[in-house]
Amino acid sequence: MKQPLIGISCSVFANDAGQPAGDRLVWAYARAVAAAGGVPVLLPNLAVDFEALMQRLDGLLLAGGEDICPERYGEAERHPKVVVTPARDDLEIPLARLAVERGLPVLGICRGIQLLNVALGGTLYQDLPDQRPSAVAHRQADARHLGTHAFVPEADSRLAALIGPEPLRVNTFHHQAVRDVAPGLVVCARAEDGLIEAVETTDGRVVAVQYHPEDMAPVCPRSAALFAGLIATCREEGRR
Repeated sequence: MKQPLIGISCSVFANDAGQPAGDRLVWAYARAVAAAGGVPVLLPNLAVDFEALMQRLDGLLLAGGEDICPERYGEAERHPKVVVTPARDDLEIPLARLAVERGLPVLGICRGIQLLNVALGGTLYQDLPDQRPSAVAHRQADARHLGTHAFVPEADSRLAALIGPEPLRVNTFHHQAVRDVAPGLVVCARAEDGLIEAVETTDGRVVAVQYHPEDMAPVCPRSAALFAGLIATCREEGRR
């Protein structure tokens, strides 16, 4: 099989100088995919032919970034701290649904776990400090490659098979998180305060984590294993 093509979703930006909006992706995602043996392909936040994408991509990485519109999971009232990008939701929600439906290997990161959960019918905490206070800080001030709280995989999960069953110290940069888990997803890791930190599908083709393994991968083999697992699943599927 050729190197798998991995589509990576992008953030949206518009600067204050009046320049047009555009797409943005920090290099860490693409570097982690390339280091694992895949070819990163950036997906713009535009209306696209999702069927055509499914035929060409071997895997999908749903990257971190902006908040998801609460209306997408049935909450009309938006928390003051929520900052949304509807164009990104318009791309990623139908893309995620179709990817799961078609059995495309998927890795979700930070916003990615939240997006998958919403796309499949789950809900989110809009703001953890307000709605679920905890002694665990889920938005760290430390450098991005440093782990600051525990990440405990569930035994016998696909996640544990990839990174090992032992607790891992992970980084954390979020104010939202999975609340009610969507049908078709199962919890496969939690933080020490019980907050959901990872979900997966029962067939193991979809794994999503709340932390940022792309930033830890250069110094943390267990985080790098998530990207290796995505590529390995693509190769097992033999899509190309």
